[in-house]
Amino acid sequence: MTGAAAMPAPQLTSLIRSALAEDLGRAGDITSNAVIPAGQTMHGVIRSRERGQLAGVEAAARAFTLMDESVEVAIAHPDGAAVEAGATVLSVSGPAHAILAAERVALNLLCHLSGIATATAALVEAVADYPARIACTRKTTPGLRALEKFAVRAGGGVNHRFGLDDAMLIKENHIAVAGGVTAALARARAAAGHLVKIETEVDSLDQLDEALAGRADAVLLDNMNPGDLAAAVARVDGRAVTEASGRVNRDTVAAVAASGVDIISVGALTHSAPILDLGLDTLPADE
Repeated sequence: MTGAAAMPAPQLTSLIRSALAEDLGRAGDITSNAVIPAGQTMHGVIRSRERGQLAGVEAAARAFTLMDESVEVAIAHPDGAAVEAGATVLSVSGPAHAILAAERVALNLLCHLSGIATATAALVEAVADYPARIACTRKTTPGLRALEKFAVRAGGGVNHRFGLDDAMLIKENHIAVAGGVTAALARARAAAGHLVKIETEVDSLDQLDEALAGRADAVLLDNMNPGDLAAAVARVDGRAVTEASGRVNRDTVAAVAASGVDIISVGALTHSAPILDLGLDTLPADE
């Protein structure tokens, strides 16, 4: 996947301004200010040190230009692009103080988001023979949800709900407090607007029958083995969207997809993906 749709500019700018302010603190980059003469320029490139899928390229570029609008950034590989080890992702030229002050924020975002995109792409590839789509969850870093969900899209995945107000998801604790699947669904159906979808978590075929009787739009098949998932998909028979969730990884995802589920949601995409190793290298002035 290349050229993933960007997140809204106002959100991105606000988030990066906050990250830069956090890093600059009260006195700015006292190291660069001390050892590099004012007005010194530099040229550098961010390269990938391993194979992976990119996300956060636009965010990294924005970090440099927000630090100083005179910094020139040239993107070689956009968000959503697959790169090999050694590939140049972007180049920067301009005031050294600004580039070095923005370097860590740019790389933190780029490495983290590319790690999410890379992990997502691996699962998407693993289920390529099946119709199931790979989705993230709300298990995101506070304050970074929009960017992390963007990274999932850059890796070829899809987004689950963004927050508690997107859709109704009746989970295990809701069911316990409400008095069962049937009661919870009835109350949700009575309260939901005509555009609000209702999903119900189930962990048994009996609960699934209740969810179907209550006209759930989607069912979250929680921690079921592939055999039970297949039985559940057959029982649903197209009456609701089927979502599998629970400890899915690269080794198990194909078997889950083979059950016929529509969606496979994986919290680890955003809460546990390792970074993609990228770094900024300074180049001689004549390169």
